[in-house]
Amino acid sequence: MKVFLTGATGFIGSQLVKRLLADNHEVAILVRQHSDLSVLQDALPKISVHIHDGSYSTLYAALEQTRPDVVCHVASLFLAQHKPEDVNRLIESNLGMPTQLLEAMQQLGLRRLINTGTSWQHFEDAAYNPVNLYAATKQAFEDLLAYYVSAHGFQAITLKLFDTYGPGDTRAKLFSLLRKTARSGVNLRMSPGEQLLDLVYIDDVLDAYLLAMQRLPSIGAAECYAVSNPARLTLKDLVRVYGAVVGKDLQIEWGGLPYRPRETMQPSTRQPRLPGWQPQITLQQGIARMEADTLIDGLLAGPGK
Repeated sequence: MKVFLTGATGFIGSQLVKRLLADNHEVAILVRQHSDLSVLQDALPKISVHIHDGSYSTLYAALEQTRPDVVCHVASLFLAQHKPEDVNRLIESNLGMPTQLLEAMQQLGLRRLINTGTSWQHFEDAAYNPVNLYAATKQAFEDLLAYYVSAHGFQAITLKLFDTYGPGDTRAKLFSLLRKTARSGVNLRMSPGEQLLDLVYIDDVLDAYLLAMQRLPSIGAAECYAVSNPARLTLKDLVRVYGAVVGKDLQIEWGGLPYRPRETMQPSTRQPRLPGWQPQITLQQGIARMEADTLIDGLLAGPGK
């Protein structure tokens, strides 16, 4: 299969490139002019790289040259809380570029798309209630995609992701904070910690993308699925499990911080799980594998860690 991928320099996208190559697929990626490709260093000789300068013409040219069997849209600008100066960037990254992508696909007769959404489109498990502006832009793109599905016969599957983690995850998110705290022994202030978390290990996330690509030719129009772990746990329990796996007693001041505005206390259960998919890696296994990774300086990566 020939796959055209956006977001290839991010955590999920870079891991997806490697998985696609390992499964003998042909991979082309779309990157911005100044993207850091170091995370793909080993893969670069095996893939085609296309530079997007923000114009429709360069995106069209990349698709025309590639003629992929499927386009996989993983790129996004994620901001948990935005500032006024972030608005234009959010709209351009999460609406402008991907809509250019859809239009170029339509003009070239390319019809198969895997899209990436977020569980944060469903605050309090509503049909639509965005947690933040980022989630609102993801829903807005789904609405734009619906036009191309209805008017131009696109086949599209949207995978709504929850929390993802694993080796190679350098994002400044929860696990990086826990790792730093475990290593330093410094007391960490956190919320009361009763919010439920839905954590999916990266290999399981990649399985979902590959399964969706296989499913795509057989669907009628558009489908939407959750990439969700039924074994949810509270933040407090996650910290306990993490400490047990890495052999550290984390010093946490529970309730030292308030919950964030519009904190998701219970992740959405509205979307069905992708047929034929379920997570295979337990949280304990996933944390152990992640913390054995030297790239992120994991706590189990070697002597003295």
